Amino acid sequence: MTASIPPEDDDKTLFKEAVQGVRRIKQDTISPHRTPVKVKAQRWIGKKDKAEAHPFSDVYEPYLEQEGPTRYRQADTSSYELKKLRRGDYVPDLFLDLHGLTQEQAKEELSALLLAARRQHVRCVSIMHGHGKHILKQRLPMWLAQHPQVQAFHQSTREWGGDAALLVLLKTEL
Repeated sequence: MTASIPPEDDDKTLFKEAVQGVRRIKQDTISPHRTPVKVKAQRWIGKKDKAEAHPFSDVYEPYLEQEGPTRYRQADTSSYELKKLRRGDYVPDLFLDLHGLTQEQAKEELSALLLAARRQHVRCVSIMHGHGKHILKQRLPMWLAQHPQVQAFHQSTREWGGDAALLVLLKTEL
């Protein structure tokens, strides 16, 4: 009497022979977008730059819509640009993380970031203010609305920080 191999075991054996020497592939983590720069802005600012830094006022309060996500656009900026920010059509080139900073430190970082963005002809930046006590979340839109380089800003898409960040569209000088 001959022992026959069950068909399932025969299939397993054939499969093991076929994949012998094959190794597992590592997960591809390459982003289709440019690799964003994520550094603290104070590294960019020098003595000469401090003279060009924008003095943000804590007294000035622009009109910002209270309903819905945080958003703003200058009068001469198309509402379509704001819509493109909301949809995430713009990819931020520079990121600024304000977590754990005081208001004064945050103003310095913001000013340095906007100065560096102007020099590098950057069109869009992401500023992460975090959740915390909502102090920076409330102040940041007021500061951004004062800056002449800012065309529009909108609460970030989930990909770039969600409701703990703002995507900012900047004027570029060619």
